[in-house]
Amino acid sequence: MATVGTALRELRGAQKSAKGVSLYSRFVNRPAGRYLAAVSYALGLTPNQVTLVSAAFSFAAVAAVALAAPSWGLGVAVWAALAVGFAFDSADGQLARLRGGGSAAGEWLDHVVDCAKLTALHSCVLIAFYRFPEAYGTGGPGGTGAAGWLLVPLGFQFASVVTFFGGLLTEKLKPKPAPGSPAAAPSTVRAVALLPVDYGVFCLVFLVLGGGGLFRWAYAGLGAVAVLFLAAFLAKWFRELSAAPR
Repeated sequence: MATVGTALRELRGAQKSAKGVSLYSRFVNRPAGRYLAAVSYALGLTPNQVTLVSAAFSFAAVAAVALAAPSWGLGVAVWAALAVGFAFDSADGQLARLRGGGSAAGEWLDHVVDCAKLTALHSCVLIAFYRFPEAYGTGGPGGTGAAGWLLVPLGFQFASVVTFFGGLLTEKLKPKPAPGSPAAAPSTVRAVALLPVDYGVFCLVFLVLGGGGLFRWAYAGLGAVAVLFLAAFLAKWFRELSAAPR
């Protein structure tokens, strides 16, 4: 039976390129996922099972946002569950590489869970804004805030899902680099610039869930940034694909 230490040593030499990855994913989420992948490998888990573990943590947090009244304790629990789910999301791919490669079905499951998680999370913030208007200062039954706040999660959801789909499709359509060609060096400036739209950084906003209006404004701020980055990403991806040889 493989040991965790052996699996870790093998994983260190089988990491994906850091190009286009934020500092959080590079130095926090991927290392955490590496340890989870090593433990999963030692336990005999499959990548698909790890994907389902990630989904369980993520959707438990999502449900809590919609169903429970906001509080500081709930915010910490939601953030922790989302962060662990994100780390397991990194672990499933690393485990697949450790086992000799993934499958088309495994990749499909991973992407479907990611898309469902994004959609459900913003939908549940909308539900929370509607169910607990007194806490968040939003419109809703008995709420005193503007009903327009209920549109914020919809806009954030739109930006997140289109960015996810656009990035995934761009990677599929871009020509593959020639075998043996050197990988581009990761840019520290780009890694810092991507922090505001990193999913792991976004999860941190739930730490202020108990702050009511503070959470509402922090969430809306990240949503505005997501919309701006979406416009920049779409222009960049279209330009790259237009210049790619047919």
